[in-house]
Amino acid sequence: MRILSSRDPAVERILQKTIANAAEIESRVREIVEEVRQRGDAAVLEYTRRFDRVPAEWDNLRVSAEEIEQARALVDGEFLDSLQAAIDNIRSFHEQQKQHSWMEPDPSGNILGQISRPLERVGIYVPGGTAAYPSSVLMNALPAQVAGVKEIIMVSPPAADGSLNPYTLVAAAACGVTEIYKIGGAQAVAALAFGTQTVPKVDKITGPGNIYVTMAKKLVYGEVDIDMLAGPSEVLVVADATANPRYAAADLLSQAEHDPLASALLVTPSTELAQAVKLEVERQLAGLSRRAIAEKALAEYGAIIITEDLAEAIEVANRFAPEHLELLVAEPFSWLGKVKNAGAVFVGHYSPEPIGDYFAGPNHILPTGGTARFYSPVTVDTFTKKTSVIAYSEAGFRVAAAKVIKLATVEGLDAHANSIKIRLEP
Repeated sequence: MRILSSRDPAVERILQKTIANAAEIESRVREIVEEVRQRGDAAVLEYTRRFDRVPAEWDNLRVSAEEIEQARALVDGEFLDSLQAAIDNIRSFHEQQKQHSWMEPDPSGNILGQISRPLERVGIYVPGGTAAYPSSVLMNALPAQVAGVKEIIMVSPPAADGSLNPYTLVAAAACGVTEIYKIGGAQAVAALAFGTQTVPKVDKITGPGNIYVTMAKKLVYGEVDIDMLAGPSEVLVVADATANPRYAAADLLSQAEHDPLASALLVTPSTELAQAVKLEVERQLAGLSRRAIAEKALAEYGAIIITEDLAEAIEVANRFAPEHLELLVAEPFSWLGKVKNAGAVFVGHYSPEPIGDYFAGPNHILPTGGTARFYSPVTVDTFTKKTSVIAYSEAGFRVAAAKVIKLATVEGLDAHANSIKIRLEP
């Protein structure tokens, strides 16, 4: 990994990374989305056969109850125990986020309020194909279930034989997913957004995916709602001289192995720690099964940044607004209040990022690419909608009437003003 001064111009380039060929990718995705919108299942099958290399005769889009039962027989008991413990933690955390409808009268007899309702049907995207991500099932489905969503439709790309990973299927069944479809990529997003002969149209699409999935979500926004435009994974570790270099290196690599575009940054005022982490990264990297991916990510988007002090390290973190921020410092809670921009903060030496990915309870679907400056993680609110309620009494109306007329008149909206005036006539 590179070791850079915080004043080095390269730091700014790292903090402001952009996606190469974004316009070209968007153009290709637009074509896929339009084909699915117009031709439905036929286009979905064509793209699935092409991109996921399933057999030419394959047309089994929907997962059957028999496939889920077969999946249960293939997973081990230790996984089931770990899965249930994670489900309990995640559900418990998200239960705390539930909001209730409310009505509040005032002394004039007016009643103002808000109705909170779950969405009717949502689509969740779970990455798949050559890998399995049951944790993404949990982080999508459980907050939707807690919110009260009736229909949770899951899509995930199949393996070359047309199947879905058994661990992913078992996780979906455990989380109350209603229907599961073996499709991925931009074609899956378009199918959820517009509906096909087989896949039902949803109200909202959530879940992380590759750049094609993200672009498709961008293009269908407005037809349906989306959670966010997620980019490659990020971790920024703020550390002082008390940090264990082995821990810091392991945490950086835990994100670098995700994707060649992933960002893994260590920000520290300690040059001794910087050198120790650099050596430790090289040592641990040698034993990783996804070494090639991690190496590329570290070469392009990884760095160790030396700052004057911890205050400047936090300032760098706030500028980057990382998806995951770790505080491996002596008194982490004394610095937590200075963190302005982060998807999730992992506080202290024994709160590594993977414990949040899988088990702790908070959602791991987080804002990336600097959007933590203005965006939040997936929550129960992601799967709810709010309706305002306004019920004025006659007395309350008469008190407000003149002021409403004045405001409408200033805006030149005579009909608005007349709607008030007409109710004042004898």
